[in-house]
Amino acid sequence: MPLTNTAIKNAKPQAKAYKLFDGGGLFLLVTPAGGRWWRLKFRVAGSEKQLSLGTYPEVSLAEARDKRDDYRKKLRQGVDPGVARKVAKLTASESGENSFEALAKEWIAKQSAVWEPSHSSKIIRRLELDIFPWLGSRPISEIKAPELLKVLRRIEERGAVDTAHRAWQNCGQIFRYALATGRAEHDPAADLRGALAPVVKGHFAAITNPKELGPLLKIIYGYQGHIVTRCALRPHSSGFSKAWGIKTC
Repeated sequence: MPLTNTAIKNAKPQAKAYKLFDGGGLFLLVTPAGGRWWRLKFRVAGSEKQLSLGTYPEVSLAEARDKRDDYRKKLRQGVDPGVARKVAKLTASESGENSFEALAKEWIAKQSAVWEPSHSSKIIRRLELDIFPWLGSRPISEIKAPELLKVLRRIEERGAVDTAHRAWQNCGQIFRYALATGRAEHDPAADLRGALAPVVKGHFAAITNPKELGPLLKIIYGYQGHIVTRCALRPHSSGFSKAWGIKTC
């Protein structure tokens, strides 16, 4: 007779473990400590095997029956359910190791040796806020350009166009790292070139009062740092420099 929820709830622990059968190889094992474990009994090549399907009530009677039916379907197809589950676990583990977030953190760890700590923090924060919640758990090799664009559009829609571009650049670097290490075959970020709204550049404040320009130039020409930086800062017009009475590089 098939099990009922009432029969399961009324099952009391005994001195020895006992089984309550539901049918099709599914049974509930009631332990002396009060545990209730779902088990599936089946045969492969004449040998009896068992699979654990979880515990009651975390796995309900209906869910246990669904798992039983799924595994018995595999048996009819000539697949050992135990082997199938091990393969599924291995695949899930590999997917986790090759997820976008895992690859991103691996890439950041490699680059942090030459980055300033503040730069690393900015990139990590940007990815944690805007990318990981939607792409972090996805296998990096399965992410396509439209999926990435949808995530970047979320950033655009809140008016952070510059952040969207920076996130796109970071994603491209992560995908290229995955390509280089053999865990992806394509960089979908490269397909999005020109797909984001352009960043509107603002104008920087400029000195227009001649009385304020003189002190600024004296500060620039008083800079004693690297020669390349000094020459880049200073105007190259000799007439301009002579007019202000200052020496060029």
